[in-house]
Amino acid sequence: MFNKKRKAITFSFDDGVKQDIRLIEILNKYTLKGTFNLNSERLGLKNIVASEDVKHIYSGHEIAAHTLTHPRLPDILNDQEVIRQVEQDRLNLSELVGYEVCGMAYPGGGENNDEHVAKLIREHTGIKYARVWSTNNGFGLQKDLYRFKGTVDVYNEEKKLFELAEKFLNLQTDAPSIFYLWGHAFEFDYDPTSWDRFDELCAFISGKPDVFYGTNREVLLDNNWR
Repeated sequence: MFNKKRKAITFSFDDGVKQDIRLIEILNKYTLKGTFNLNSERLGLKNIVASEDVKHIYSGHEIAAHTLTHPRLPDILNDQEVIRQVEQDRLNLSELVGYEVCGMAYPGGGENNDEHVAKLIREHTGIKYARVWSTNNGFGLQKDLYRFKGTVDVYNEEKKLFELAEKFLNLQTDAPSIFYLWGHAFEFDYDPTSWDRFDELCAFISGKPDVFYGTNREVLLDNNWR
């Protein structure tokens, strides 16, 4: 259950780009919550938010890890470097925001994770959940939170968005269900009308009395659904 509700909606966006500011304005407009996955050693680079602004920009939402420098973790042959990339990023971000960061999204597209990397993270870091690149277009609960698949990529699967949103909102079920949307805010600039469609989507899914709206942590960890 999610705060005594059976359905939950959560967002996740990667890389800490400056377009997150505009995106957060839209989420806040509709009282929606998201998780933002940052690379602490890339903060302040071109189009990336500055470290001193992180706490303010993402206030009311969740910060999660994305590794220090955005490498594809399965390509790193040194296990200790995989652990360092994840755990040091987690610690750096925790210090920036003033609370313990416990989530992450794997960096890079395609097969950006494997069972070995997930095992290293599970056993040697403070990470409690990790989202992969691929999606499943479903709402069911997943046993493995270290290779968690989102429902839909909000930009690259845009044609499915409203269909899936309507399906989820109309869902009548006794089983806890999650509509997990993720992506990259900078992609909306490729087609400026995408910003309007994202605003329309947020308006469509918000304010439903049978839906819990939370960060990834609130949905995946803080509710007793397992």
